[in-house]
Amino acid sequence: MVESKAKGSANPERHKVPIKSILVTQPQPTTDNSPYVTIAEKYGIKVDFRAFIEVEPVPFKEFRKDKVDILSHTAVIFTSRNAVDHFFRICQENKIEMPADMKYFCISDQTAYYLQKYIVLRKRKLFVGEKTAKDLFEVIKKHKNEKFLFPCSNIRKDDIPAFMEANKIKFTEAIIYKTVPADLSDLDDVTYDCLAFFSPSGITSLFMNFPDFKQNNTRIAAFGPTTAKAVRDAGLELDIEAPMPNAPSMTGAIEVYIQNQKQK
Repeated sequence: MVESKAKGSANPERHKVPIKSILVTQPQPTTDNSPYVTIAEKYGIKVDFRAFIEVEPVPFKEFRKDKVDILSHTAVIFTSRNAVDHFFRICQENKIEMPADMKYFCISDQTAYYLQKYIVLRKRKLFVGEKTAKDLFEVIKKHKNEKFLFPCSNIRKDDIPAFMEANKIKFTEAIIYKTVPADLSDLDDVTYDCLAFFSPSGITSLFMNFPDFKQNNTRIAAFGPTTAKAVRDAGLELDIEAPMPNAPSMTGAIEVYIQNQKQK
């Protein structure tokens, strides 16, 4: 299994053990230019991918129980491709056609470009942040009189709702998909030197699938402060944290750790 070990039993000598295998708890990249490929080739490391969480749609009948009137809103906030896909799924199932004057606020260019799968962007009103929700807040502030709809997962960060409430901006949160632990039974015979996590849900999935997990020599990598907190709250020792000033990405943080090992 994913080195079946128990909470709080990390070996302090594990940092002397070279990382030769990494499990990235995300889906396999769709392109060949993944930075993980570079790390694998540069350091002779085996890198595998396995999503620890899955996305499930909220059935339309369940969505209707929340009595969210989509067309009573004048703007929609999108923070991910999943939100885009499931929002338009709900619209289709409800036979709703988005009005031409609806405004769309996207967390990044990547999310905005993805909208083209469903709407013609040049005919719509589109507003895009640089990369994070904090960047998007500055854009939203300029449109405080809109009535916003925030389609999201059952597990989401508090930053957007907190910002909207603090600034007295009208908004409705609509849960349109759920983030749930994946079935990892296919990992029973696999061990790794490093596990890379990207959300607290990944840590939850780890212990749901492997309740007897012990850290031992496995290095734990976490992206983002909430993931790092989840690692520590689970009784694990966090060895690699991103983003950091010298390593803004997960791959960068892992490489810094590997290089530091070689210098010792």
